[in-house]
Formats: sequence, C-alpha cells, structure tokens
Amino acid sequence: MHTKTPASAARALGGRARLGKPRLLIVGCGDVGLRIVARLNQRFRIFAVTASKPRCQLLRAAGAVPVLVDLDDGPPRRLTGLASRVIHLVPPPPSGPSDTRVAHLVRAWRRAPQRFVYISTTGVYGDRGGRLVDETARPAPATGRARRRLDAERRVRAHPWHAAVLRVPGIYSPGRLPIERLRRAVPAPLPADDVLTNHIHADDLARICIAALFRSAPRRVYNAVDDSRLRLGEYLDLVADRLGLPRVPRLERTSLRQSVSPMQFSYFEESRRLCNRRIKNELHVRLLYPSVVDGLAAAARVTSAVG
Repeated sequence: MHTKTPASAARALGGRARLGKPRLLIVGCGDVGLRIVARLNQRFRIFAVTASKPRCQLLRAAGAVPVLVDLDDGPPRRLTGLASRVIHLVPPPPSGPSDTRVAHLVRAWRRAPQRFVYISTTGVYGDRGGRLVDETARPAPATGRARRRLDAERRVRAHPWHAAVLRVPGIYSPGRLPIERLRRAVPAPLPADDVLTNHIHADDLARICIAALFRSAPRRVYNAVDDSRLRLGEYLDLVADRLGLPRVPRLERTSLRQSVSPMQFSYFEESRRLCNRRIKNELHVRLLYPSVVDGLAAAARVTSAVG
C-alpha cells in the first residue's frame, strides 16, 4: 500500500483548496443574474460572463468573477471547462433566423457541463387566443425574436447534457416596471380587444433558475410564470394605480397600430394563459409573489422609497 509523505499530503490538500467550491457559470449576468449570484455566492465560485468591461467592477462587488466575452465574436474557447453548471441568460441577437450566440457557446465546449439551464421566452407559443397552454403544446412562434429563442432551445436540448429550458414571460421588479410607458401615455387596447399577459417577479425567476439547476429533468421545458391571469391593460392600470400615475388611454386596433411601434404592436397580437404546474410539482418552487398584485405591492414600496 502506498503511504503519502508529508509533502504529497500537503500537495493533495493544496489541490483540494485550489479546487474549493463547485463552479457555476452565468452567461449574461444582468438583473436576474445578480439575484442568482446573491443567493449562491457562498455555495459556488461564480463566473459571470459579460460583454461590457465597465460592468466587471459591479460583478466583482457582487461576489462573482467577471469573464469578458462577446458571444457575437465567435466560439468563446476560454469558457471551455470553466464550470460544471451553467445558467444562460443572454438574449439572442436582434436579427437573423437563429441564435448564433448559443451556437457559438455550444461549439466552444469540448467537455459538456453537467447541468445547463437556458432562459427562453413564452413567446415561442405564439398566439393561442387566450387559451390555457402547458409545456406539451407545440411551439408556434410568430416573431423573429421568438423563432431565434426556439432555435436556441433546440440547440441546447439536442446535446448530450442535462439541459433544462425555462420559458419566461414579462419580468417585473422595482427596477423593471413600465413607468416610462405610463408617463408617455403609450396607449393600450380597448378591453374588448385586450390580450392576456403573463408575468414573473425577478426574485422568483432567480429562484426558479436555481431550482432548475438542481431539480430539473433532462431536456425538460418549464413555464416560469406566476399565477396571475391579467390582460395587458389591467396590468398597466395596476402599476399606474400603485404608483399614483395616470392610467394609459385605450384605443381600438386601427388607431393603436398607428400610435405604437411595430414591435410594441406585436405584443398586442398574442394572447395566452400559461400553466405553471411543472415548476411547482417538479421543481418544488413556492412563489414569493404568486400574483402581480403581490409583487407590485412590494415593488411599489421600494420604488416609492427611492424615487
């Protein structure tokens, strides 16, 4: 039997110390990414990918190791083998038929991570006429941005790793409320023409990402949404009333199309309700803010205190 010398024992201990905590890579560390860092930086050594050099200082202060990479520049070889778990929060490029950023990332890895969580959009479902939709529904994206998200979903689920996809609706938090839209009085549809929208608080989304990192099934899709059932105008009215701002005007569709940008109008052409049973039953998530009413009460307190 081989007996370790004091020197070899010291080297082994030093190796374990260098290894330290398990590693987590967050690709695209914005608001939601920073919320994940705050929850996991005592448990993981977190590497946070950003394309912005000035943002590196903020990421360090939050407890992450910044990695300066622009996914538009090609496969980022320096990320190969950096961490065994990955949360991908970067949106697709603004144009094109596919998500080249995910394609570059996947191409760069010679060794697959153990766990991969990809943040997609509920827009991949397209318009469902207000019907209830669960994760078994066949995607029918109607916009370029949703088609690029679906392309990314298919890429990450096609690889032999433990990948999960979170389909995310409108994210809100104290810093992500439509305050400027309300102040500019950007109109919304008439109640008879209004569309159903879906929402998630940024804190709950961060918690769902973490739950998926540990509890998701391989290649599984999850609707990361709360329990709300609100039309767009109802949501805007709730925010306006909470913050003491005027409600936006309502217009019929022809006038509305002439009053907003094509991208804004595209959101008025899709209506759906989303089922969230999987995040509750499989990921065991208990939402901090089950409805927009709950989340806005907390968000409005913060917004009023700082502004």
